[in-house]
Amino acid sequence: MDIRSELCLSLTPGVAGRLAKHLLLSEVAPVCEEVIESCYDTQDFRLQRAHVRLLCRKKGAVWLASLGRVVGGRDDEVVFAEWAAAVEPAHLDFSLVGDGRTREWLESLRDDLRPVLSRSATRNVWLLERHAGVRVELALDRGWMVHADRRQAICEIALRLLSGSVQDLFAAARELQSEFSLHPEATNSFERGYRLLAEASPQVVRALPVEIHAGMTSSAAFGVIALACLKHLQGNEQGVREADDCEFVHQARVAVRRLRSAMRIWRRRLPIDFVSSFDPRWQALAGQLGEARHWDAFLNATVPMIAAAFPEGSESSRLANYAQRRCAINREAVRSTFQSDDYSSLLLEFTAAVLALPDRNPERLDAFASACLDRRAKKAGHFLTEVLAGDAAAARLRRVSDKRLCDALLFFAPLFRGQTLLDYQFAARRLQEVIGRLNELAVAVDLTEEALPGEQGGAIRSWLEGQASELLPVLSGCLKKFQQRAVPWQEQ
Repeated sequence: MDIRSELCLSLTPGVAGRLAKHLLLSEVAPVCEEVIESCYDTQDFRLQRAHVRLLCRKKGAVWLASLGRVVGGRDDEVVFAEWAAAVEPAHLDFSLVGDGRTREWLESLRDDLRPVLSRSATRNVWLLERHAGVRVELALDRGWMVHADRRQAICEIALRLLSGSVQDLFAAARELQSEFSLHPEATNSFERGYRLLAEASPQVVRALPVEIHAGMTSSAAFGVIALACLKHLQGNEQGVREADDCEFVHQARVAVRRLRSAMRIWRRRLPIDFVSSFDPRWQALAGQLGEARHWDAFLNATVPMIAAAFPEGSESSRLANYAQRRCAINREAVRSTFQSDDYSSLLLEFTAAVLALPDRNPERLDAFASACLDRRAKKAGHFLTEVLAGDAAAARLRRVSDKRLCDALLFFAPLFRGQTLLDYQFAARRLQEVIGRLNELAVAVDLTEEALPGEQGGAIRSWLEGQASELLPVLSGCLKKFQQRAVPWQEQ
């Protein structure tokens, strides 16, 4: 699904029932059709693992088959072949597939291919001609995705740009979203349907390397990285809304933090109104996710250590009960945010703004990355003396600075391949882990003060501060190893 030409938005049945009354649609007669599609794969999902999708859809008495593949880590599908076959889908003729290796691979799987997902829906299609030269197709699908005896409801809009610019596509989406609760989806219904196959609960999604290269402009690279951060965030949405695993909140927080890191790295090259409009909104979400993450980490990692250190006291039990209540409150608040119209609007508006960013700066990415990493490395070393002296405030600032260095390394890693990069990243991550633990202990002191104010938690806070002091020699050793590593971008 290429967001430059197609958008998928989910909605509730109630909203779907009112959609035709919107001003955009009220004067356009829809075309209604029944959609019957099947997705073919092997029993062990080899096509899905190879990012290949083989679909058959029925049109009248004829079956149309299409083969798509996600390439380059992006979400846009490249169609190798589409053909009409007046035969049953089981007898597809792969000789029509133009890519030789793909054709041979499909032929080798022919006996194992079977329909794994069936999609049956009623589709209403409106053709919107908002301005001269601008044509957008809006398709509303309501139906079911079925596998064996399991099924899940489909209620979604697909907006496809037929002519005009990508901004025309997003303008139509935002106009609809201003009146209705519509949530932009990062994947289409078949991709979401694969979860139905194995009755799988949501899976935690971690950041993947971004597809950048040295010769692209720095402005173009920001767009790729920003959209990758959004994909990381949206990959964990369902888990945040539905699951109790705190890792979903953690990964959502990481995604937002990396997005804000990218905005800081490129701040001087981004329009002022872009930064001023979106950074406060992402900052507010980051703050909420950070609060939830602090209490989750405190309850799951630090409270058990406190209970082991103070087995006879009632304070540790009271602390655990308080932390459990705070975790539940924060988790519900985050879920509410992820289900809100404001969050859905932020995703759509930010995506549109990223795609609209001008690419006028000819600066090559490799030159930009080297200068950026130099600055980040210097900032990461700025608080060395204060941290080793036990300054908790400096430790927190160092933690933030070191995370930003690691984020920049992750963004630019494809530019600096080789053992030097791997060694440098390993040393940076080890340093980040130790500083992160120091930060967790400093936060734990504050959370303990909230839960057990005054003398009630005095002994526990003193113990936490002692644990932090014991980590300083470890930090010193990690810092020395980090400083001894060759710098990959300078070597390049």
